[in-house]
Amino acid sequence: MSQETTRFRPGTYPRGEDTRRRLIETAIEIFAIHGYEGASTRVLAERAGVNLPAIQYYFGSKEGLYRAAIEHIIRHIEARMAPIGAKVREALAAGKPTPKALLSLLCELLAIFVATVAEKDNPESRRLFFARAELEDTAALDPLQECAMHQVLRPCAALVGRLVGRPADDKEVVARTLTLLGQVTIFCNKGARKALAWDDFSSDRVALIQRLVREHTAAIFKGKRAGRA
Repeated sequence: MSQETTRFRPGTYPRGEDTRRRLIETAIEIFAIHGYEGASTRVLAERAGVNLPAIQYYFGSKEGLYRAAIEHIIRHIEARMAPIGAKVREALAAGKPTPKALLSLLCELLAIFVATVAEKDNPESRRLFFARAELEDTAALDPLQECAMHQVLRPCAALVGRLVGRPADDKEVVARTLTLLGQVTIFCNKGARKALAWDDFSSDRVALIQRLVREHTAAIFKGKRAGRA
């Protein structure tokens, strides 16, 4: 894949926005399964129900479609996570929140992260596409990884750092943060859902995950404070 950013072309076909959306959603599914190199433009167009030239018309190239798919996922993550991130930064900048307030914010952030990962309008193809970031070393994926760092990891680490009295970029703090987030991301794993006999995430199942993550997180930091006493 080239390092140049492809300029997207505005759609002016009849029902152009619908065609563009179908291409992006199809691209997320196909790229998630086959990767960038394995996904052909012919298959992408056929699965989206459009003519092959539509990819070039709307996105310039397969690379342009790939980048548009990544941007689509980024916007989804930002829409869900940016408000709680801003709330965390505001609380930390305002002074010295109590441990109880910090823990409450942390649990709120994790609950929203659970909803972002498991909500019904976040289909399996998006989770698989994100997992490709661990398998494919392409510059196009850098914005997606940076989005996850900015919207999830950094605000979470900032809270964990305050709770344990260490800088947010301290290696132990980052490791603790990744451990907490792992409580959520494990459910992106098909094996975990198979063990639970879950074929989807109902609202009850999302609520169960949120409750367990909250209980585990509270127990971790209660034990941490007891250990310092």
